Amino acid sequence: MRILIAALLTTASIFSPLNSWAQSADVEATIKSVDTKAYSLTLDDGKTYKVPEEFNFEGLEAGVKVLVFYTVVDGNRVVDDLEVVQ
Repeated sequence: MRILIAALLTTASIFSPLNSWAQSADVEATIKSVDTKAYSLTLDDGKTYKVPEEFNFEGLEAGVKVLVFYTVVDGNRVVDDLEVVQ
């Protein structure tokens, strides 16, 4: 019986979606454009990064160098943290 339960738990853990597999990444780049209506930033690497609705865009404009920490969620790069690089 223990072997059956162990096998079921192992199978369930393999097939269950785990957010722990999502890894955070970072990129240092210059802002190419800011879209406050779509809540996104486009960097000079050519990629678009989504930000939360409560994100403060103050001081962010084209030409500002930033360090962006992001996670890929459903194919979108979602900003976890952003720092302006001096």
